[in-house]
Amino acid sequence: MRGLGGFLADLNDSGLEGALRSTGLEELVGRDRYDLIDPLITKLVGTGGDLDSSAARDALCDVLDELFAGAESWEELNDPTRSMVDADQLLQLLESYLAHYIYNRVPVIAERLGRIADPALLRQADRDMRTVIEDCVTLKLREISAPLQVDWRGPEGTKVANETMEYAYRMLSDIEPEASP
Repeated sequence: MRGLGGFLADLNDSGLEGALRSTGLEELVGRDRYDLIDPLITKLVGTGGDLDSSAARDALCDVLDELFAGAESWEELNDPTRSMVDADQLLQLLESYLAHYIYNRVPVIAERLGRIADPALLRQADRDMRTVIEDCVTLKLREISAPLQVDWRGPEGTKVANETMEYAYRMLSDIEPEASP
């Protein structure tokens, strides 16, 4: 989350070109979406070689799809109306990222859902767990009064991410979906 938060804050300050340069990806300036997305994801969250990195890549793909929806060319990606984010958008994108990440990362979710044989109960339990995660993430991140002032790449960003994940994990540990026969 630290890399993403920093990248999003850089988008606010200097647009896509500046954010790529700040992230050390100046070679991607001018590239289209298909050449830009994978190296950006790898730089921000890793290669996907382990469970943590894989969950982070999946979550970041969802966030970048949301951020750059419909844009393919460099001109579309770099359009300030699309690539500049304000404080509310930054929080929404971080909320989306963390909710997807936590859902993909927590092994207990798959284990608990795996005990439910009834498809309708399974879908409802899945929705309930996603809602709990989303609500936890929203509650914690909305405590931040000035999200564009947070040093997302530093200790402050790490602290916010860790506290948010710990809070969501605690809430999830209290949920026990109904098992079906």
